[in-house]
Amino acid sequence: DMDINLQSKLLRFIQTGSFLKVGGGKTEKVDVRFICATNRDPLKAVEAGEFREDLYYRLHVIPIYMPPLRERGNDVLEIARAFLAAYASEEGRRFRAFTSEAEARLLAYNWPGNVRQLQNILRNIVVLNDGEVVGGDMLPPPLRGDGAAAPAATPMSESVDTVPQAADTDGMAAAEQAAPPPVRPLWQIEKDTIEAAIRHCGGNIPRAAALLEVSPSTIYRKRQAWAQAAGEPADADLKSPAEI
Repeated sequence: DMDINLQSKLLRFIQTGSFLKVGGGKTEKVDVRFICATNRDPLKAVEAGEFREDLYYRLHVIPIYMPPLRERGNDVLEIARAFLAAYASEEGRRFRAFTSEAEARLLAYNWPGNVRQLQNILRNIVVLNDGEVVGGDMLPPPLRGDGAAAPAATPMSESVDTVPQAADTDGMAAAEQAAPPPVRPLWQIEKDTIEAAIRHCGGNIPRAAALLEVSPSTIYRKRQAWAQAAGEPADADLKSPAEI
């Protein structure tokens, strides 16, 4: 990601081990070791002209491949247990283990956000729940994967030939009662979620923002917009500290 001109200067420094301080007149010699990390494919960057090939081969001495979390097997559970113990201690919770169901779901998930995502999910679980064991019902939606299963279709022969009309009527009434609720506007769902998080945190917006993985200014801005849309006066409580 470094500018191509800076890459040439870095290459020169690696090769010579010397540099000139800004404003200085004496070249200094140093003995340093470089450890570089990237989540991009450097060879593709070389092909695209974004990364110097000579710098790539100068740095590519002892490559170490760090597999994503989904490829690390039971490491997921070991890391999750460590986070659980640390966060339970910080938050004054009693958690000490996972149920077999929760462990199975942790192992089955593909973790696109790697360890940082696992860390955030464990913090969410500990803050929003309490108990000694983390169950599958405490996992957030990406891992819980819950949702009502679609009812099995009734065989045609049964619905036409063998089921009495009275039973059909009862089935229609039950189907109407089980009908999914109407789709709510996205902003309303977002508003309810944010307000619920703020209530959970006792009105502490920065803490609620941390749980929702957004910045506090986002919450302040959205609440102010909702108040204006409802025709309410702009309250100082709806403004971020930078705006007050």
